[in-house]
Amino acid sequence: MTLRDDTLLTHLGRAPAHHAGTVNTPVYRSSTFIWPDTSTLKNHLRDADDPHYRGHIYGRNGNPTTTAFEDAVAQLEGGFRGLIMPSGLAAIVGAVLAVARAGDHLLVTDNCYWHARQVFDQILPRYGIQATYFAPMLGEDIAGLIQPNTRLVYAEAPGSSTFEVQDIPALARVAHAHGALLMLDNTWATPLFFKAFEHGVDISIHAATKYLVGHSDAMLGVIVTSEALYAGVRETVRQLGYIASADDAYLGLRGLRTLGVRLRQHERSALAVARWLQQRPEVAEVLHPALPGTVGHETFKRDFLGSTGLFGVVLEPFPESSVNRFLESLQLFAMGASWGGFESLIRTQQRHPSAQIAPGVLLRLHVGLEAVEDLIADLQQGLQHLTVTPPARNLP
Repeated sequence: MTLRDDTLLTHLGRAPAHHAGTVNTPVYRSSTFIWPDTSTLKNHLRDADDPHYRGHIYGRNGNPTTTAFEDAVAQLEGGFRGLIMPSGLAAIVGAVLAVARAGDHLLVTDNCYWHARQVFDQILPRYGIQATYFAPMLGEDIAGLIQPNTRLVYAEAPGSSTFEVQDIPALARVAHAHGALLMLDNTWATPLFFKAFEHGVDISIHAATKYLVGHSDAMLGVIVTSEALYAGVRETVRQLGYIASADDAYLGLRGLRTLGVRLRQHERSALAVARWLQQRPEVAEVLHPALPGTVGHETFKRDFLGSTGLFGVVLEPFPESSVNRFLESLQLFAMGASWGGFESLIRTQQRHPSAQIAPGVLLRLHVGLEAVEDLIADLQQGLQHLTVTPPARNLP
């Protein structure tokens, strides 16, 4: 029987018969596993390199809680297996180091996560790995940037600041034709709204801190790979010492149970807020992939199954002091660096070098699970602070 995603979200990563009948997979806080005899020990050690092996040898290699989360995310996305990581950035670094070698060249989308860009610019060159950035909407034209030593094309759809939706199947075709891999940061859409492996992705990365956990209370990442790449990626990230705690894996499993209902609420509310902002005179441009006329919208309609709560807004070029008054006046939209939780957030953002958006002040909004009418009212009262009024005159 083929199960729909909502059913999978309810049942994946659970095996009550293996855990004394508990509905939720328990938290296994374990560094050490005891073997009953020498033959079991030999079997464990012999089978450890088999990508299909599910035994547990040492806590750094995983335990029943972390394995349950890895498997649930991978099955939902259509990959072979997952690897739990302590953060989304750790997932990016671990995955790249697993497939790139000294002398390799990477093609990286210009709209990628800012801290990932710092890794590409500052860390990887120390190990002889060089990156070139490409404009996110190049599509198959990235073929002109491929070098003989290009090992990896790194994409983010949509970009986390300016929200261009890249043509992932086109990037996959070019990468594979030149013997390179395609890696995607799929945090925004999650495995629910973008099936990465159906579109040619070889490695998918998630900052599970965001929508997968969904409650702003755990740092977590996950790498999902194809079967051909899994063993090599697993070996690298575990030898580097990457692992997340069972407690955080449990919070990830808990978040998956409500992912579908949460994302649909995020989607409805974010679209309502985005459409309202499009009508405001203070707003120069709204950057939401699901809105007609935005960059990559047609690709979004073709490939994505839904949108989420994160999008960009370009304000008209108001003075910084005026923008600060607007941000500080908001009561429901808090200023925070993350997103994907139940709460609404707002912050200013940097533009990537090739961004083709309206001049003005770039903001990023995450629309949470509050009543959308209250969120719009909060923005409405806040936007009043953007009006520049002349100083009062002293009348005789």
